[in-house]
Amino acid sequence: MHAFDILGDPVRRRILELLADGEQTSGAVTEVIRAEFGISQPAVSQHLRVLRDSGFASVRAEGTRRFYTVEPELLSEVDAWLDRFRRFWDQRLDALDTELARGKRARRTRAGAAPTRPAGFITDQGRTDPPTERT
Repeated sequence: MHAFDILGDPVRRRILELLADGEQTSGAVTEVIRAEFGISQPAVSQHLRVLRDSGFASVRAEGTRRFYTVEPELLSEVDAWLDRFRRFWDQRLDALDTELARGKRARRTRAGAAPTRPAGFITDQGRTDPPTERT
């Protein structure tokens, strides 16, 4: 089975996300996946088996419990393949970065500007300030 066939399934992607945080028991993975996707324990076990058989995950037994971990080698191969296409979105991400920086700069500028008071504002001394012109 091709790596993208494995990763194309949202359940298997979510399992890999869980395993990326560290080793997990099959019971812990099953609990999360059942809650999020509403699938049965045997269905989760099948997804774990596909990940294990394809080399994306490994399992070790400790008594009656099974501990799954992500295997980074195949993910590295997927990353290397995707690297050829990064140039297509890198430019867009750089442009987004620029726009976000502009927005932050504009907010800082607005926050640092002297606050304007409405016309007829009453000061602490009880005087009414004359209306100010806004630009």
